[in-house]
Amino acid sequence: MADATTKPTAIIWFRDDLRISDNAALASVANDFTVVPVYIRQDHIANRSIGGAKKWWLHRSLEALADDLAKLGAPLVLASGDPYVILANLAQLTSASRIVWNRRYHPEAIRHDTELKSHLSGDGFEVETFPGFLLHEPTKLKTGTGNFYKVFSPFWRSLDSTIELQKPIPAPQSLRPASPYPASEQLSDWKLLPTNPDWSGGIGANWHPGEKAAHAKLADFVETRLENYGEGRDRPDRDDTTRLSPHLAFGEITPAQIFAKLDEGRTSAGNLGLDALRRQVGWREFAWHLLVNQPLLPTSNHKIQFDDFPWSDNTEGLLAWQQGLTGYPIVDAGMRQLRQTGWMHNRVRMITASFLTKHLLIDWREGEAWFWDNLVDADLASNAASWQWVAGTGFDAAPYFRIFNPILQGQKFDPEGTYVRAFVPELASLPSKHIHTPWEAPAAILARASIQLGQDYPHPVIDHAEARQRALSAYASIKDAA
Repeated sequence: MADATTKPTAIIWFRDDLRISDNAALASVANDFTVVPVYIRQDHIANRSIGGAKKWWLHRSLEALADDLAKLGAPLVLASGDPYVILANLAQLTSASRIVWNRRYHPEAIRHDTELKSHLSGDGFEVETFPGFLLHEPTKLKTGTGNFYKVFSPFWRSLDSTIELQKPIPAPQSLRPASPYPASEQLSDWKLLPTNPDWSGGIGANWHPGEKAAHAKLADFVETRLENYGEGRDRPDRDDTTRLSPHLAFGEITPAQIFAKLDEGRTSAGNLGLDALRRQVGWREFAWHLLVNQPLLPTSNHKIQFDDFPWSDNTEGLLAWQQGLTGYPIVDAGMRQLRQTGWMHNRVRMITASFLTKHLLIDWREGEAWFWDNLVDADLASNAASWQWVAGTGFDAAPYFRIFNPILQGQKFDPEGTYVRAFVPELASLPSKHIHTPWEAPAAILARASIQLGQDYPHPVIDHAEARQRALSAYASIKDAA
């Protein structure tokens, strides 16, 4: 190891990895280099603007990361602009010889990073990249015939049986800052937080971004809810999910760290929940596997016959869905939870997506875009893959005739109406028997609950049986033409 006074300097570029533990790029320079940690503002991901909910989370996550790095001794440098210019200038200012980062995996980022690495290397800098936020390298896992996996179950069997997880890398005990140390932009000047109006109150009340919060949430889940996860994860009326998805999306915690913690909590009673959660993480891996190998996943139907699908230009229906005013309580509760908290329970995501694409026959891309703009855990791969799965247009997709009945789904997974009452308060006084079908409630019961349908809560925008038959006919026309 070089003497502390003669250590060379390295730049560590943070991107989708806002953490100090299990950070391979940071660990590679923590001991033998003086360091400059930098985060470069980029308002687009794969040419898409970051939604307001993600901007809110990014601000809070950067605050947490900056605090952690400052305590280690090397404050986070914030910069805006062209990464090549910023990294090269920082390296010249600090006489840095090495630049490191953890890899990203969406196709546009892969192209950008490959070109950037080539340019910086050509300028004489030593550039090294490390595995990013996945359990596997998406381009390397292949089927027996050398292709990428297009069906989840064989993908997961292959990954789960072959993965050799290393013990997560501990956080460095300290960092030695470079000298001279670069100036940083002010996070407040980036204006990531909403103002005039500040609509983030519900998000702030429900979430605590940052690495420490992510690990505290994981520890609490393993201790108190893991045993119930296998069955409870489908119940939006219960708090049985991990709520780790935004922490994963920002790289505040890694899948390897989750798996390591799960192994600590493995018991005969908890294995069902443990295996179910591993599969959920596996679905995220599968989505990225698909995106890397099918770059048009967020914008184009995988099944090209759906390019001729008769989607409806239903502006009124789309607006009712976005606002949580469809007249179907479980759908409306989900859409309002999204707007209020920046998140939606996974079971309800499927219900609301099915309603948009099959009841309203609205193009799945409209829903994907709305989720992208409003989710704190908006994930380019998972969002697109999930919407195409529900719509029936994607890989390993739900069959076209699988149309969620929002009434039965509500009755099964929110039997007492707890979830609906939390997010559709105008229905809170309805008895459980009618909470998912207020239009069937007798007039006296509606009156006692102070509900006038069409005024306090809307009538259904479409009859379920009618919508189901219309969707089956539309999908059958595509099936017959294929």
